[in-house]
Amino acid sequence: MNVMKKIEELEVGYNVPASVGMDEADIQTPCLVVDLDALERNVTKMGNLAKEMGVRHRVHGKMHKSVDVALLQERLGGSCGVCCQKVSEAESFARGGIKDVLVSNQVRDPAKIDRLARIPKLGARTICCVDDFSNVADLSAAAVKHGTQIECLVEIDCGAGRCGVTTTPEVVEIAKGIDAAEGLKFAGIQAYQGAMQHLENYNERKAKIDIAVAMVKDAVEALKSEGLDCDIVGGGGTGSYYFEGNSGVYNELQCGSYAFMDADYGRILDKDGKRIDQGEWENALFILTSVMSHAKPDKAICDAGLKAQSVDSGLPVVFGRDDVEYIKCSDEHGVIMDPEGNLKVNEKLKLVPGHCDPTCNVHDWYVGVRNGKVETIWPITARGLAY
Repeated sequence: MNVMKKIEELEVGYNVPASVGMDEADIQTPCLVVDLDALERNVTKMGNLAKEMGVRHRVHGKMHKSVDVALLQERLGGSCGVCCQKVSEAESFARGGIKDVLVSNQVRDPAKIDRLARIPKLGARTICCVDDFSNVADLSAAAVKHGTQIECLVEIDCGAGRCGVTTTPEVVEIAKGIDAAEGLKFAGIQAYQGAMQHLENYNERKAKIDIAVAMVKDAVEALKSEGLDCDIVGGGGTGSYYFEGNSGVYNELQCGSYAFMDADYGRILDKDGKRIDQGEWENALFILTSVMSHAKPDKAICDAGLKAQSVDSGLPVVFGRDDVEYIKCSDEHGVIMDPEGNLKVNEKLKLVPGHCDPTCNVHDWYVGVRNGKVETIWPITARGLAY
């Protein structure tokens, strides 16, 4: 009866899977559960590592899309601000009290540029990336129109093969254009090597980032010779932050997944050949799921299918169990091999998602748990915002 009463108390229409004080066993599934102790340890550790390397850490908000998590990273990890990928995400973080927001992406659509230029009015330092000289005039016009300032980083394609220029002369040309434009401020360089983050071998990752560091160093020196200093030389991810942080060139890291740690990132190896989810970082984010059928003796069916997660980087892993294995999924169902028939109907399991970023984006809430009790419920502030 107590469980039913708790469920009745939930806000109708908002699909909240739990209430504060509820036993972890009574949380409705499928939903995202955060181990608060593990999250706090991860966040504190990254903050300390950044401090030891003498660099800032600008946390990547595109991973969790949550103002509450970003504020916790600021409080416990000493983060200098947030980076994200969409203007809509930047607006959400600024409205939530984050005072330094970088859209680590290009903003080209006129309506989006106009919205970007209004974000400083929310009280947040506002930064975006530029990789095309023609973008400068549009950003400048919007900033002048709204009486604000947009700071700009020139993006270098240092191996990801996506956005960014590839030569130092291009970097200098765009930076000089930004510096001369009304309403804009040249703030530095964006150089994130995303293509190597998930290479399992440590030395292979290092070889890729060495190329990036050389490119960035050349650009920084060329800019300095033109009288342009870089306040931000940003990049670095969960799979490479120690390379950028100790390079003597980068001064800002942009790690995201370290805080939650998913199955795909967990597979990469540290310098000693050990998985990074077995010592470096802890799993803090889980898809909580319930067994809903066991009609087949060797298979359990759970309620976390495709609509509860992203499987672009592989299937989830059942946390803390080696006797069962999540093997496939459809829209509403996950199939778990259970050869010994150990699972029972309504039994709950924690799944480590294959890829945390897009998995978080299909949920509305994080249920924060500590010592078997629901301690907090955080809305996923920018969930689904894609413009």
